[in-house]
Amino acid sequence: MTSLTEEERRILAYLHDSVSRGERYFRAKNIADAIGLTAKQVGSRLPRLAEKSEDVEIEKWGRARSTTWRVTQG
Repeated sequence: MTSLTEEERRILAYLHDSVSRGERYFRAKNIADAIGLTAKQVGSRLPRLAEKSEDVEIEKWGRARSTTWRVTQG
């Protein structure tokens, strides 16, 4: 895995923990609320993390009012 910023590490840690508990679908706003970032900070990093992450697979899943991300074990 390439080097990650502190924010990216926090996002991945949250996703890894949530996926291990059975969650699969996420919105940037909900992740941001849980880890103390803004939805914009999370949303801008998720596409890059989808390419970088080896622990979890991040896939843009759907878009209604905001993008939903599907996350599974890598």
